[in-house]
Parts: sequence; structure tokens; C-alpha cells
Amino acid sequence: MSPSLKTRVYEILESSDPQDRLSRFDDISVTVLVILDVSAFILQTSQSLSFQYNRLFSGIELTVLIYFTILYILQLWSCTSDARYRHPIWGRLRYALTPLVLADLMAILPFYLMALFPDVALIKETEIFRLLRLLKLIRYSQSLQAILQVIANKKDELAMTFLSVLILLIFASSVMYYAENGAQPEAFPNIPAAMWWGVVTLTTVGYGDVYPVTTLGKFFGAALAFIGIGLFALPAGIIASGFSEEIQKRKHNDIPPPAETQPAEPSPEREQEIAGHIEQSAELMKLCVETAKIKMGDSFDNEEIIRDLAVAIYQEAVRKFNL
Repeated sequence: MSPSLKTRVYEILESSDPQDRLSRFDDISVTVLVILDVSAFILQTSQSLSFQYNRLFSGIELTVLIYFTILYILQLWSCTSDARYRHPIWGRLRYALTPLVLADLMAILPFYLMALFPDVALIKETEIFRLLRLLKLIRYSQSLQAILQVIANKKDELAMTFLSVLILLIFASSVMYYAENGAQPEAFPNIPAAMWWGVVTLTTVGYGDVYPVTTLGKFFGAALAFIGIGLFALPAGIIASGFSEEIQKRKHNDIPPPAETQPAEPSPEREQEIAGHIEQSAELMKLCVETAKIKMGDSFDNEEIIRDLAVAIYQEAVRKFNL
């Protein structure tokens, strides 16, 4: 009973099956609670709303915390039904270190840390991890899973693009430091500080708080701005093409295979025709055997030859009537 119950719980929590009522309930309940909890977290930053609806916000947080804690415990308990996490200790540890389960833990851990260490100021800042509960929606959203799959499929192309951006950023910041440090040492005191200008220029944001004033600096700044437009469009293009490929792949996989056609049952007239042919073939086989015995004598009296002739007649009937 226990292994089957574990398997059932694991299927409900890990999969999203619209045909399964319990799995559907899990999907809807988690989605609704995540939306309520994140909305409450955002609204709590308003002092007036936080004071007016404090009990409501606290009730939502407590309900979500209890529910997600129970789900996390059930996940760790049932994961051993999966062959990948079969070991009762190391399997559960390996499962707990998977990205989505780590996000589940980080979503509930701050509350328990604050309960154990209420005077530690740093722990109070970890309440921002409540936003990680949004990651629970990935488990129940095919679109979010498709985006993650696209990033995984295109990781090499994205890594090369980001490496190119990093090299360009270091080069541009270094050149701008040597070009502008003498004219405005406060804006470009060192290369790491110049990287702020490089980031906002490459991303085409251009806040205007730091900008070149020398001729050489303006030249490199303009060139870098043009390069940034094209360079930062590369990751978007890679992800867009990968997303299109993933959608096409999923559509292709969703096409049901053609149903196997079963041969139609022969009609009575067809059965009579087949029976007549077989009877004629049998008469022909009998005549062939008798003729062969007369011509060849007792040397032809062999059951294997008769069997081979019967097989030959059967094969000939199959070819003629498409049986």
C-alpha cells in the first residue's frame, strides 16, 4: 500500500495532468496561493494597506506557508518512488538539490529562520525570497517549461554571446577610462567604475549620469552604442528562434500517430470463393501427388514433400486473394 501511495503522491505533485482530478486540484490550488501570496507581499510594502489589512495579509502568508510546507514534506517523502532518487537518504538529498525543489525550500525557509533567530537583521531581509514561490508555477506551466527548455537547448550559443559582451565591456571600459580619466576623474576614477558607463551604453539605456566629454571618448562611445544595439539583439534572436523550434517540436509530437487499420472481415461470398479455391487446390495437390507417385514410384512417398506442396498452395492462395 505504501509504495503505491508514494507513487501516487509523487505523480500528483510532480506532473500536471488535466485528466487527473487530484493533479488538477494541486495545480489550481498552488497557482491561486502563489498569486495571493505574491500580491499580499507586494501590497504589504504600502504602509496604509499594510496597517489596514494586516490580519488578512498575515493570514494569507500563514496559510501559504503551512500548505507549501506540507507539500515540501510530501515531495521529500514520495520522491523515492522515482528510480532516480531510490535511495532513502542520498536519493532524497539529490532530489532536494534539484533547482525547483531548492526554490520550494527557499520560499518557506525565511519564515522558520526568523522564528528561530528573530534578532538577526540579515535574516529579516531574506523575506524577499517569498518571491521565489513564483517559480513553483514553472511546474504547472507548459509555456514556462518551454522557455527553460529553450535556454537549455541554446546554452552554448547564449554562453558565446554573453562572453562576447563581457569581452567588449572590459575593452570599452578600459579604453574609456584612459580617454576620460584626465578630463573627468570623478566620473571615470577607475576601470570598474567605467564599467557602469559601459553597461548602460551597451544596453542602450544611457541614463546620462556618466558620459564622455573628450573627442576620443565620444568617438568610442558612439561606436560602442552602435555595436551594443546589434550585440544585445543576438540573445533575443537566439531565444526567439529556439522558442519557435520548441513550439514546432511540441506540435509535431502532439500529432497522433495514424491508427492501424485492421483487415476487414471477409463477406460470406468471399469466404465461399476462398473455400472453393482451397478445395480446388487440394484436388490439384492430390492429383499432383498421385501423378508424381505413378511417375516416380515409391521414392516419392515422403511426408515432407506433401507438406511442402501444402505450404506452396497456401502461399499461392494468399497472393491471389490478399489474405
